Amino acid sequence: MILSDQTIRQFIQKNKLAVDPLTDEQIQPASVDLRLGTHYLKMNEFVNGVMTLEEEMVYEEFESEEVVIPPQSFLLATTIEKIRLPDDVTAFVEGRSSIGRMGLFIQNAGWVDPGFEGQITLELFNANRLPIRLKAGRRICQLVFAQMDRKTGNVYQGKYQGQRNAVGSRIHLDSDF
Repeated sequence: MILSDQTIRQFIQKNKLAVDPLTDEQIQPASVDLRLGTHYLKMNEFVNGVMTLEEEMVYEEFESEEVVIPPQSFLLATTIEKIRLPDDVTAFVEGRSSIGRMGLFIQNAGWVDPGFEGQITLELFNANRLPIRLKAGRRICQLVFAQMDRKTGNVYQGKYQGQRNAVGSRIHLDSDF
């Protein structure tokens, strides 16, 4: 079941879930808009050469109130907001349609597990042939919350728990390697 604006407000008021900081304008009929932060990571193609799932990637880190994403380019960014989900709510990160219509694809692998706490790292891809300029503080994506049929027996304790700022891939830490 997708949470309505009324249920989202109720859960936040009761401290069942957290989105902080949060303005009233961000709460939509069935989602919460998240705003673009100032921290970014860009893949360092001069150091990495080839990407593998077994080796840690090297990123260039920078902070800025404004960023220009060149055509056909990929960038990691963060939200201003820190979120905290209870053990019976999951969330989906979706790009805002108005931004998608400009050719900017926004992801975070699309899914936030129950029990997650931290800022959301966004994967930004400019599919356009023109550069896209973004400014910190703009609503960039939306978080859709879904109530689970019961509490999970296994809350999220993964390698991104508690993340702050944009965080690069940690696939090299997977236990199946």
